[in-house]
Amino acid sequence: MEKRKLGTTDMMVSPLCFGGNVFGWTINEQQSHKLLDAVTDAGVNFIDTADVYSTWAHGSEGGQSETIIGNWLKKSSKRDSVIIATKVGKEMGPGKKGLSKAYIIKAVEDSLKRLQTDYIDLYQSHDDDRDTPFEETLSTFGDLIKQGKVRAIGASNYNAQRLQESLEVSRANNLPAYQTLQPLYNLYDREAYEKELEAVCVENGLGVLNFYALASGFLTGKYRTQEDLATTRRQSNKKYFNERGFKILKGLDDVAAQYNANPAQVAIAWLIARPSVTAPIASATSIEQLQDLIKATELKLDYNAIGIINKASSW
Repeated sequence: MEKRKLGTTDMMVSPLCFGGNVFGWTINEQQSHKLLDAVTDAGVNFIDTADVYSTWAHGSEGGQSETIIGNWLKKSSKRDSVIIATKVGKEMGPGKKGLSKAYIIKAVEDSLKRLQTDYIDLYQSHDDDRDTPFEETLSTFGDLIKQGKVRAIGASNYNAQRLQESLEVSRANNLPAYQTLQPLYNLYDREAYEKELEAVCVENGLGVLNFYALASGFLTGKYRTQEDLATTRRQSNKKYFNERGFKILKGLDDVAAQYNANPAQVAIAWLIARPSVTAPIASATSIEQLQDLIKATELKLDYNAIGIINKASSW
């Protein structure tokens, strides 16, 4: 599988990032390990998680995903062949959130312990913390990099103005700069990223690891009626049930028919073909879903196919 440079770091990653948000939530540890074995055997070397996964399913107690990945790393002996990305900042309990020096220092040790590793390849600010100066957060990350506990840093859920400001603070104070951004981006949710964030990422050489690559499953084409929607726990799909959403599915159907593929594969392949995107993040809860993701990395859409999809999803 081809590899892509991650931001301006020396790390090379697969064009797909495997999302660990489902580990310990919708699938158990045994199933998670089975999928991790399969996805890495297929050539994907990039795994994304967060300390907060999955507090919503465990009475506000997080760390399940990191723990499952850590157990897999120990069992598989694959630590040196994979790039592990995790995040800090979202609330893990009363008083346990944000990007202050004191909290990051505590949180990183907890993540390292759960992951059973000495270092995190990509440590990401999960949310913008407007109560903590950029200088404090970035200098703390700098200390972790010097200590060898973190290789590079990234941001998630930042708007363009704040992302640009953080990069300027890094340059002005000779501090580590964010190398990646995790934005919401998919064929339906295009405007926020393309309107402002994309230019900041391109101009500064940031890697882009977009989440909700399949729009909470809507872009798989499996949910087209209210009856279909009743079969999934992802009720957020409702917002896509409109004229534009179904126009996008029609475009995906048309291109999928040309390539003997399915809508999910085409939707991921479109993201992979986007010049500013390094690796879309997508998760799977079965080997069948995982095969769709792997096939998407092999699907090379031509100019006409991309044009059809762009027109169908235009904002």
